[in-house]
Order: sequence, then structure tokens, then C-alpha cells
Amino acid sequence: MHASLTTVSDAQPVSAQAPPDAASSRLMSLDLFRGATIALMILVNDPGDGRASYWSLRHADWNGWTPTDLVFPFFLFIVGVAMAFSFTSRLQRGEARKHLFTHVLWRGAVLFALGVFLNGFPNHFGLDHWRIYGVLQRIAICYVITSALELWTGWRAQMAVAVACIAGYWVLMRYVSVPGFGIPTHDIPLLDPDRNIAAWLDRKVLMGHLYEGTRDPEGVLSTIPALATCLAGLLTGKWLRTANSGVEKAVSMLAVGVLAILVGRTWDVWFPINKKLWTSSYVIFTAGLALMCLAACYWMVDVKRLRGAWTKVILVLGTNAIAAYFFSEFVAKLIENIHIGGMTIQQSIYQRLFVPFASPANASLLFALMYVAFCWGAMALLYRKRIFIKI
Repeated sequence: MHASLTTVSDAQPVSAQAPPDAASSRLMSLDLFRGATIALMILVNDPGDGRASYWSLRHADWNGWTPTDLVFPFFLFIVGVAMAFSFTSRLQRGEARKHLFTHVLWRGAVLFALGVFLNGFPNHFGLDHWRIYGVLQRIAICYVITSALELWTGWRAQMAVAVACIAGYWVLMRYVSVPGFGIPTHDIPLLDPDRNIAAWLDRKVLMGHLYEGTRDPEGVLSTIPALATCLAGLLTGKWLRTANSGVEKAVSMLAVGVLAILVGRTWDVWFPINKKLWTSSYVIFTAGLALMCLAACYWMVDVKRLRGAWTKVILVLGTNAIAAYFFSEFVAKLIENIHIGGMTIQQSIYQRLFVPFASPANASLLFALMYVAFCWGAMALLYRKRIFIKI
């Protein structure tokens, strides 16, 4: 990893070393959206007690959604948006496509490796049960494939691939017989937790390396619709690079976002919104919400220029997103595994500083907020020194 450069999304259309508030074509709204998403990601990943958390800070058990289920697709969407800016800039500077894609492959490999490392750290490195897939791994795969499409195809082909991913995944999950169980809706319930084609394939390919034992929320087959999420971001980024006015761009994103939410919610009746399976309705629904959030950020900070101290607070995380995520996961795993006086460091802090003074849900939330502030402080040191880490 190289300090002094930008984050993995490389959302820097002019200068790779320009500060986040430089007067350039940098899309500050994207950094703002990214920063808020990372803050929420840390908040929901690190409660004092996940069992006591408010429902909105926990993933849906299966079908349905909570605000927590928006974090990952939002980040994948952001990766796609940023790609439209960074790749165009680098190609305009004369960088060869093959050279750029070589860099993409390197980034993807390092991201995947970091994700595998986090899955094993600090004491689960046994090859018989070490989890292979995960958050960074899915980002890496979608990033590499979307990059190839951006470098060698146009927006029509990219849209066609996104539609094929969404429709194709629906066909696979709805109509393909699950070996040993039968056809969904005929022999087994649609999207049965263990008796679906995605879980079956994960057990065949990755048995012993799955997050939930019999299935994985970032498994093999569900990467297909996740790619569509990243492509939705890429297509949005292309729209933001057009010569249309800022008002037109914001209003269009808002309108398409509302339409996508309606389509996703309607499809939910027949093909439920499900984060763990990354269903097609979930792709469309979360892309719609991401469009609306980005439209709001774009309107405020890039059209109306409503900037100030509040934007800098969020940009601290937005300009070092991957570093913030890796740091938060690394430290969390440390304090959850180091024991002092019969309790882990995490348990000791939570039990002594928060449990005596608040209800279980509020104590869990306060611990999570404290942890977000801690990670923000670490990233603020980098921000102050103008160090923006990328792979």
C-alpha cells in the first residue's frame, strides 16, 4: 500500500495527489456519500452487544431489509461511480488500457488478499476452515470485472450486462432445480435458507469455508447480481460526467432512484428483497436508494456548494475509505480476542463504561458510536497530513 495517494476507488479525475477540497473536477459529493457509508458500516459492524442492538443496526434475518442492509451495496455502487471518473482521467492522460488493467488486477489481488487475511486474523488461519469469500473479496471481484467492461466496452454493453446479471440470477434462483431438493416454489419454498441453488453451490465449492456454515452471504453465485450493483454505479458516474447541468443530473438521479425503488419493492412480492442472497429485487431497490442519497449529496455540495466544517468531518472517512474499513476490522478483531482479567478488551470496555449507565440497546449503540469516533480519529490524523491511502 502506498501512502500519499487516494483510496482504492481512485475517485480523482484530475490529480492523484490533490487534497480532497482542491478546486478541481473532483466530485466532493461522492467522497461525502462514501464517508457516510463507511461511518455507518463501522457503526453496524461494531456494536457493544449485537444481540441487544436496535433492529435498524442489525441485518435482516432473511427476507426483508433494514438500514444496515444498505451499507454494502452502497459501497459497491460508489466503487462503480468513482471508476467512471478515474478511468476516463487516466485514459485521457494517455495511459494504455492494458497497463491500466494490469494495475486493476494488482489492486484486485491485494484487496482479495486483505479480505482473506481479515477473515483469518488473529487465530483462524487453519486451511481447513479459513473463510475465502468476504466483503473485500466481493469488492475486488466486482471491481476487476467492471473495470474490464469499462475499458473495452461502452455504456450499452455495460447496461446489457447489468440487466443480464439481474434477470439471469432471477432465473437461476427461481427456476433451476436444486440438486437433492427440487424446483423452487414446486418442491421447496422460494429462497429457502439452505435449499437454494446459491447455498448448494457454496457447499459444493467452499464447504468448510462458509461464514454461516451451510451458506455464505458473499458466496459464489450471488456475486453475479452484486456485479450489477457495481455497474449501476458505473453508469451513474458516466451520467455525472456528461455536459448536462447540475440540476438536470440531480433531478434525473432522483427520478430514476424513485422508479428503481418502486420496481424493487414491487418485484419483492414475487422475488423477495434479500441481502444474504443479493436478490435481483435487492439490487434494484438498493441502487434506487443509492441514487437518491447521491443525488442529495450532489445537490448540496456540488450544485449548491453547501460546504463547511460538517463536510470535512465526513470527508475524513470518505477520502480514506478502504483504510478506515481495514483499520476498523483489524482493531475490532484485536480487542475481541485479547483477554485481560477473564474478559476480552471489548467486553471490558463495554461492561464497565456503558452497561451500568444505559439500557442494553443504548449501551450497545454508545459503544458503537465510541468506536466510530475512535476510527475517525485515526483517519483524521492521516487527513491532517494529507495522506490518502490507496492500493
